[in-house]
Amino acid sequence: MSCLRNAVSFVCLAAVLLSGIDASRAAAAELLRVTDDFEGGSAQVLELDQAGRSVSFMPGGDPRRGWPCWWCMRVAGLTPGETLTLRLRGSTATVGNAKPLAASWAMPDRATFSIDGETWLHTEPGKRQDGGIVYTLQPQAESVVVAWGPPYTPATAEKFVRDMAQKSPHATARLLCRSREDRPVPMLSIREGELPASERFGVWVQARQHAWESGSSWVAQGFGEWLLSDAAEAAWLRRHAEIYLVPVMDIDNTATGNGGKNAVPHDHNRDWSPQPHWNEIIAAQKQVNALIDEGRMDIFLDLHNPAPGDPTFFFVAPDEQLKEPAIRLRNQFTDLACDRIAQIRPSTPVSNKQRSTGPSYHPLWRQISANWVAMRGNPQTVSVCLETSWNNPTSTTAGYRAIGASLAGAVQTFLQERPATP
Repeated sequence: MSCLRNAVSFVCLAAVLLSGIDASRAAAAELLRVTDDFEGGSAQVLELDQAGRSVSFMPGGDPRRGWPCWWCMRVAGLTPGETLTLRLRGSTATVGNAKPLAASWAMPDRATFSIDGETWLHTEPGKRQDGGIVYTLQPQAESVVVAWGPPYTPATAEKFVRDMAQKSPHATARLLCRSREDRPVPMLSIREGELPASERFGVWVQARQHAWESGSSWVAQGFGEWLLSDAAEAAWLRRHAEIYLVPVMDIDNTATGNGGKNAVPHDHNRDWSPQPHWNEIIAAQKQVNALIDEGRMDIFLDLHNPAPGDPTFFFVAPDEQLKEPAIRLRNQFTDLACDRIAQIRPSTPVSNKQRSTGPSYHPLWRQISANWVAMRGNPQTVSVCLETSWNNPTSTTAGYRAIGASLAGAVQTFLQERPATP
């Protein structure tokens, strides 16, 4: 009996000692700290579990400035290599009598993270729990930035435009305008050779009319990188076209970490009206109208990301609002682009089934940018919206840029093969 009593005492003592060791380790570990006070940052922390090394949170952002589905935050106080657990729930924010946004918009299967702010990686697939999702990662650093998707900030856009202009004599860094909050909106214009403007195709490419759709900016960057590459096809397009590229349209909400879509009074993509609210749309309309007046608004591409379960596909204006040859040319282009994207990114889900943004799509359907251009454009104008899938393993900076490159290649092939007088 005394042996048993001694054994029990030993176990108890060991437990006390081990708990003391765990407590000392917890005390020695730095406290987790979460911040979102940087460009594009946005998160609402619900709980910091220091002992469990986990962060419970939901998207931040002002719902009056768009859907609260974007999130991006820095977690510091880590021991390199330790397991960090992120517990994400959907936002409960509302505007007026609206219901909270469905949580799925904020919950990619894989979160994105970076320890240097340049290389963005995916976590392992998260685990759905109690209406939320749990991600785990083991960053080899004392801090890590985690996000809904690979961030693309105004600073990223400015650097891209500047770097391309410095790299190539055929690229010029320009300013589309200054935003309502007085931020510069970078734009890249590209052309090569002495061919007069009147004999060049007009190509307009814009991304990020909805600020949370960060993947669309990476697609735009991939488009520009291919266009300024050494490929013979890229050189042909530079010599025969004048291309304008805007990587971030909704610059203010992108900077402040707001969603942008369905912002008050309406978002950028519902603002293509006779009297636009947003400075970016006023400036874009002016330049697009100039191309239309010159009879050379040939390709208008509006880049977005779609719903969580959607493939990559094109939104188009309703056929009944267009005349031939615009419908035929549009269909030829979207078929070509989908085939190119499917070839270069075979693991990316792609659908060549177009979706219409007609009267049943949205009350302001006539003010959607691709519709506005299609209905006012030239007979040969191809005006479409590309929705690039964001919720799959290829939704990375490399994957998005590859899609942008294949899209640019499709533009080149289409214009080179298009009859001079369609």
